[in-house]
Amino acid sequence: VQLVESGGGLVQTGGSLTLFCVASGGIFTTAVMGWYRQAPGKQREFVANMSSVRNVNYADSVKGRFTISRVFAKNTVYLQMNSLTPEDTAVYYCTIDRTFWGQGTQVTVSS
Repeated sequence: VQLVESGGGLVQTGGSLTLFCVASGGIFTTAVMGWYRQAPGKQREFVANMSSVRNVNYADSVKGRFTISRVFAKNTVYLQMNSLTPEDTAVYYCTIDRTFWGQGTQVTVSS
């Protein structure tokens, strides 16, 4: 199983980014796909996930600003991030069932 994230980058406060994650090496329609992030000096934390029946969960810190979506036929999960703040700066990781992880994509929000 391989997860490849993309879409990270540098953005100013208030800006937006969309992260992409493509999974390969299996069939993941019954899996929970989601996003975690890890800021420097901090533990990895939950951001959002979506189940196979499209139930979604968000961390309180991103509710109303981030939107997770999936295209099941393409084994792809997205994270639309709006109203970004410096506190969102982190490496963002895609995961399948918290078992398989991508290599991460850096998001940096400048003040």
